[in-house]
Amino acid sequence: MERNDAKIKAWLAQRELDCLYRKTRQVIGKQQVNLTIDGQQVLSFCSNDYLGLASHSKVIKALQEGAEKYGVGSGASHLVTGHHYEHEELERELAEFTGREAALLFSSGYMANIGVVTAMMGRSDSVFQDRLNHASLLDASGLSGSKMIRYPHNNMASLTKKLAMSATKNTMIVTDAVFSMDGDKANIIELVKLAHDYKAWILLDDAHGFGVLGDHGAGLLEEKGLSQQDVPLYMATLGKAIGVSGAFVAGSQLHIEYLRQQARPWIYTTASSPALATAIRQSLKMVRSDDWRREKLSDLIFQFRRDTASLGLNLLDSTTPIQAVIVGSNNKAIEISQGLLKEGILVTAIRPPTVPKGTARLRITLSALHSEEDIVRLVAALDKYL
Repeated sequence: MERNDAKIKAWLAQRELDCLYRKTRQVIGKQQVNLTIDGQQVLSFCSNDYLGLASHSKVIKALQEGAEKYGVGSGASHLVTGHHYEHEELERELAEFTGREAALLFSSGYMANIGVVTAMMGRSDSVFQDRLNHASLLDASGLSGSKMIRYPHNNMASLTKKLAMSATKNTMIVTDAVFSMDGDKANIIELVKLAHDYKAWILLDDAHGFGVLGDHGAGLLEEKGLSQQDVPLYMATLGKAIGVSGAFVAGSQLHIEYLRQQARPWIYTTASSPALATAIRQSLKMVRSDDWRREKLSDLIFQFRRDTASLGLNLLDSTTPIQAVIVGSNNKAIEISQGLLKEGILVTAIRPPTVPKGTARLRITLSALHSEEDIVRLVAALDKYL
């Protein structure tokens, strides 16, 4: 035991030396762009609450009323007594919103991705992964026992070559829709074509696109006009633009029923609170009706990129709320983040293993709750410290 403790202590000490040690911060109050965190009032550019719904009064009221009517816990897994009317209605509404036949709720996007890949793929199968995919997709491949084949980010020529060389009968292409650390989008049109040509499954993780992309916020598939047949397995989360928590997988009735029987993270987990489902349903209504939120967000993204154009930042190409400034070294990223904090601006330094070595960055995320003045303040601070 002592030898193991010494090894752990040495590992932690090395993390600090490498500027890779990570700590939690304590937020007091509601999730909003103006936060009190670790006792300091800050203007935050770190949240995934893209549409500003996490603390909206209507969503809060729906949660409160749901708790009053249904209690705060579901009491069991979905297949025992945990599946509530509110869950059923939410699944129906999510399926209808995304243009799919059915949907299945999960407690998190991580669990949803693991549930899908481990249910659909096995030891004799191959899963093709973009190198910048979320950790949950990579872990899902490992847990499924399938052969994981990674291709360079958004490199369709490389993926085509790897698919052509594969002798596996059952294959799956999995990809983020919006890459969480770069902010760019998957080349989904080409991916759909390749999946068709090579008779592969395709799973799209739209965690950062759902609610934001598309005319009505139904995500990347709505933006590109792709059907259930084009992308059979669609996953999105409910804790980012939707502002609550959880995730869902949508697809054909056949595929969702199969997951209901086979997806272990869904089968063996207590169902989420019915009150949460009530809150998500209210938030979903606002996503569909409040087009101004997406329009304002788009305006803020344009303003930020326009106003930083003359600063010489290594700003990655992105039209989404995720705006990444590559710094390079871990230490420099931390120093800049700490400098911004002195100005009352919170921007997280993202370092390996979350991003590749040598690409430490500032990950700036914008929200419909930000103002034009907030962007001006952020740009001025970046000009000072970068």
